[in-house]
Amino acid sequence: MQFNKKGNNPVLAVGFLFKGLKLVSRPELRKFIIIPVLINIVLYSAALVLGYFYISDLIDQFIPGWLQWLSWILWPLFFISFFIAGFFTFTVLANLIAAPFYGHLSAKTLAMVSDKPMTISEPPLAKVLLAELKRMGYLGTRALPLLILSIIPGINVIAPVLWALFGAWGMALEYLAYPLENEGVLFSEQKNLVKSVRLGALSFGGLAVLGLTIPVLNIIIAPAAVIGATLYFNEIKQD
Repeated sequence: MQFNKKGNNPVLAVGFLFKGLKLVSRPELRKFIIIPVLINIVLYSAALVLGYFYISDLIDQFIPGWLQWLSWILWPLFFISFFIAGFFTFTVLANLIAAPFYGHLSAKTLAMVSDKPMTISEPPLAKVLLAELKRMGYLGTRALPLLILSIIPGINVIAPVLWALFGAWGMALEYLAYPLENEGVLFSEQKNLVKSVRLGALSFGGLAVLGLTIPVLNIIIAPAAVIGATLYFNEIKQD
């Protein structure tokens, strides 16, 4: 399998996320969406509570005393970095818990738009678990240097931009994984396929990250992104 180069078009990629938002309310998809939405409500509520009570103290601890006079600049930078990192972490956790539902949501979406029976190619469980661990390891080994960079005075000025790019790439990999796994394509090949349409994937993932930061919208943006990624995949795949 390979992806058509038109998948690099940011307008095309972003358009599919909006289509996903429109299809969220379709009755055929509802039973695959209800439980993931409930999971999102619980986890994002927990994230907001933890952020409200602890993020201010956490950021203050990362600003050394001799830089307190620059706190009016550093505090917003730390806040943006921790905000993106926190929501990205909670999103990955929510998606991991809801993965079985999202896999079926993707398969049902593809069946609905192609008028074909709903099918899922399920690789051996050991391979799926190994692929998931590889994806988490891939993202984790890139998140850790960013976290360290975020606490280094001076250099951390660019941290929010890097976190935003990392979040966009991570979400693109996350949501495109569902239709790809339904085709039996696991992480190592998924990563190479998504890299072949990097600009379009970053645009799709970036808009998804933006949606995840907006209260209320962040509850439904994940299933909408699964639907949108499936439509995007269906448009650009070449067997």
